[in-house]
Amino acid sequence: MGWFDDDFYSTKVPGRRVRLSEGGSLRRWRGGPRKHRRTVLSTLQISLISSVLSAVVAVLLFSFITGLPSSSTRHTATGSTVLLTDSSDPYDRISSAAAKVAPSVVSILNHGGEVSDFDPEHAALGSGVIFKKEKGKAYIITNAHVISGANDLEIVKSDGSSRKAEVVGQDSINDIAVLEVDGQDIDTIIDLGDSQKLRAGQTVIAVGNPLGLGGTLTSGIVSYTSRMIPVSLNQDGVYDWEQEVIQTDAAINEGNSGGALVDLNARLIGINTMKISDTGVEGLGFAIPVNEVMKTVDDLLLHGKVVRPYMGVYTLDLNNRFSPISDEQRKDLKLPSHVTEGVIVLEAHGPALEAGLKLNDVITQFDKQPIQSTLELRRYLYESKKIGEDLEVTYYRDGKLEKATLKLTDKPSEAEIEQGLDEDK
Repeated sequence: MGWFDDDFYSTKVPGRRVRLSEGGSLRRWRGGPRKHRRTVLSTLQISLISSVLSAVVAVLLFSFITGLPSSSTRHTATGSTVLLTDSSDPYDRISSAAAKVAPSVVSILNHGGEVSDFDPEHAALGSGVIFKKEKGKAYIITNAHVISGANDLEIVKSDGSSRKAEVVGQDSINDIAVLEVDGQDIDTIIDLGDSQKLRAGQTVIAVGNPLGLGGTLTSGIVSYTSRMIPVSLNQDGVYDWEQEVIQTDAAINEGNSGGALVDLNARLIGINTMKISDTGVEGLGFAIPVNEVMKTVDDLLLHGKVVRPYMGVYTLDLNNRFSPISDEQRKDLKLPSHVTEGVIVLEAHGPALEAGLKLNDVITQFDKQPIQSTLELRRYLYESKKIGEDLEVTYYRDGKLEKATLKLTDKPSEAEIEQGLDEDK
C-alpha cells in the first residue's frame, strides 16, 4: 500500500483495447458507434502529476512537523502516536542552558592566611554555585579542597562584582563546603536536578573558573553515571575512601573545582571536583552527583558539619603497598602468621581510648565482620553504624586475640581533638 488507497499508479484505462493493423501500426479498436472522444492520459503524464503531488505533500508534512513545539505528539490516521522533535539547531539548547546558569556560578578566590589585601595573583582559584537565598543571605556550594586553609575568601559574580564570603561548614570526606555571602543584587539561584535520572551519553555542560578564566563553558556527555573511585583523604598516596562520581568528557581543569555540571534544562546535576591528568589520558573528568551533594549540604547548613559515628582511631593498613611494614616491625607486632589483613592503631582517642585500645593494636573485625583496610573501617562505620550504638572490636595485641566494646559518639572538632591530646599529655 502506498500513500493513497486508490489505484493511482494504474495505467489501465477501461473500455479501450488496441490491436495491430495490417501495416503493423497501432490503431484504436472501436467497439461500437463513436459517440464522443475521451481524453486519455499517458503513463508519462500520470507519473509527472504524481511526482508533483508527492512533492507538495512532502513539503506540507515537513512544514507541519517543524512548526510543532519540541517533544509534542501527533496521532496518525491509523491511531498510532508519533513523537515530533524540535528540528532547530541542537546547540541552541546548550546556549540557552548556559545563559540561564551563568549568573548562578561564581569564581572563588582563596587568599589563605598570608594575604589579606585580596590580591587575585596570590590567591588559589576555584568555582562555586549559588543554590539558595534566604533572609538577605545567599549560599554557595563548592569543594572543601577549594577553601582549604582559607582565612580570606572572595567570590566574584559573572558580572564582575565581588564580595567577601564566610564558611558555613565543610566536609573533607565528601569534599563539599557551603559558603555564605551578602545576598544583595543576587537574583539568580540554580535549579536542582536529579542525578539518579542521568543516562550515559546525555549531553552536559561544565561552567566554572578554570585558570582564573571566569564564566568558562565546556560541554560533553555523561561517560558513566555512577562510578566509584578511590581517593586519598590525607593526600599521602594511600586510598582511604571511595567517592561516588559522575564521569564526563566535558573539559574540567584547575579552577573548575566546585563549579556546576548541568543538563540541557539548566539544572544542576553535579559539582565538578577532579580530573585524571596523565600522559595519554584525556576526557576523564568527575563531578559529585547532586543528590549526594545535597545530603552533605543539608548537614552543613544544620550542624556546620556532617554528623557521623566516631570511634577515635588513626590507623595504618597492615598490608599497605605504598608504605609496607618491615619484617622487623611485623615481628614486633607478634601477629600469627595467618593474619595478613587488618589495620594498625597508631593513635587512640575518645571512645577507642576509653575502651582500652592503644598503639600497635591490630584491628581485624567489627561486629564479627572482617575489616581489612582503613577504607573498609570507614565504610563500615559510616554506612552500617549510628551515633550512640555499640561497636564490638576484635583485635590482636602482642599476638593475643582480644575484644572490646565501645559506644560510638559524634566526631569532635579538630580543636577538641587537639585539646584532648594536650590533656592526655
